[in-house]
Amino acid sequence: MLNHEITSVVGKHKARKRLGRGRASGQGKTSGKGHNGQRSRAGATRMSFSEGGQMPLFRRLPKRGFNNYQFETRYEIINISQLECFSDGMEVGLEQLLAAGLVNKPRSKVKVLGDGELTKKLNVTAHKFSKSAQEKIAGCGGAVNIVG
Repeated sequence: MLNHEITSVVGKHKARKRLGRGRASGQGKTSGKGHNGQRSRAGATRMSFSEGGQMPLFRRLPKRGFNNYQFETRYEIINISQLECFSDGMEVGLEQLLAAGLVNKPRSKVKVLGDGELTKKLNVTAHKFSKSAQEKIAGCGGAVNIVG
């Protein structure tokens, strides 16, 4: 061990591998990349699904069915029991739901489901309601308004 190699923790700083510094260095000429070819070039990356000349897996498998995920309408779900946090006789709209933290995004569509019990008279405005939710809100003397 030499004087300049002594540190507070021996081996804490490992010297980086110096590539392409002559043949005697052990990492000269091709710098550990083998002979010239696709993977020896700068910025060389291959597509993960590439299988050489073989037919790729995604083309070997049959394509079946229909997927509407990209175009489907997604709703944020709120249950009747969550509406208990509002005071009696209140107008509950999308802004109030957002302020109460029941809805995540201001432009999201809201569907109210009938899980739980409601004891307060509320006028609820949302994009969709289940039948049980409508019955429970109307049963307490409240009103249901559907946003078009």
